[in-house]
Amino acid sequence: MFGKFNIGIIGTGNIAGVMANTVNQMKNVKLYGAASREKVKADVFAGKYGCKKAYGSYEELAADKKVDLIYIATPHSEHYANARMCLEYGKPVLCEKSFTANASQAEELIRLAREKRVFIAEAIWTRYLPMLATIREVVGSGVIGEPRTLTANLGYVIDKVERLQNPALAGGALLDVGVYPLNFALMLFGHGIEKIISHCTYTKTGVDEQNAITLQYTDGRMAYLNSSMVSVSDRKGIIYGTKGFLIVENINNFQSVAVYDPGYKKIAQYKCPKQISGYEYEVEACMKAIRKGDIECEEMPHGEILRVMEIMDGLRKEWGIVYPFEKTETTQTPQEASSRETDREERGTVIEELAEKAE
Repeated sequence: MFGKFNIGIIGTGNIAGVMANTVNQMKNVKLYGAASREKVKADVFAGKYGCKKAYGSYEELAADKKVDLIYIATPHSEHYANARMCLEYGKPVLCEKSFTANASQAEELIRLAREKRVFIAEAIWTRYLPMLATIREVVGSGVIGEPRTLTANLGYVIDKVERLQNPALAGGALLDVGVYPLNFALMLFGHGIEKIISHCTYTKTGVDEQNAITLQYTDGRMAYLNSSMVSVSDRKGIIYGTKGFLIVENINNFQSVAVYDPGYKKIAQYKCPKQISGYEYEVEACMKAIRKGDIECEEMPHGEILRVMEIMDGLRKEWGIVYPFEKTETTQTPQEASSRETDREERGTVIEELAEKAE
């Protein structure tokens, strides 16, 4: 059924450009088209990255029968509507993290994907990186003894990015950078979380600008996670065991793993294999799953997507952060829902302009 996979991209911002450049260097995949709410932006993007087609609406791309997989690179607030539209057209979806703005949206997309038997996955790239297997193997080897404590942090000075300041676009540090330390802990310490304690500070617009999260596991293990959009961090993930510890450089794109003994002597080091950007692995995983007829990726299954979204919902509830659109999602009538979709279309151009500055 599939020869070369034709990839379509919704959104023309920075992260879409990284994906386009990556796809252009991959085998068995082709950058087929890009969609923007403004045709001129799609034309510019297509010209820059060599897309065969440019679309002046997202629906045009989703309706193109030659598109095999759609990558969604719009702001968090738009993921649900964009992904739902693609699923309705029967198009497989790779949606940028965070998957949606909240767990109820994620649950609805997954329900629809299962109902229609259409593939959908989250583009949280660290879940697909080959270095993850290396880290797990080192931890599992017993070289650091029994893992008891984990720390992970990620911070960039990105508070001037308008999208991240805007509650209407699901801004804040948590969904953009905090999702990485959280995934790091879940990937390596798993589930069995007994208690979550957290704190955050706020921007003037009311979203979180930095946060500290502690996961307490039923067996006594602890994970300490930090994220920020107002400070530069060392991006390290560290796992401490009873016989030593290991340091992962850059939890946002694993670069190396260094292992230390109880005397703080480095006894082993593993480096990241050569890669295009790191995005290629999530695309390859999607193609593999689609060819098999699966509707999810084994690297980031639907259940795990929901688990992460539910944890982040709980954190925001504790912090008192509610996005404007969430206040109406649970109370609106069908007529109000229709009106809301019209409003979403009308503000589409503004949203895409903000997306141009994303990541």
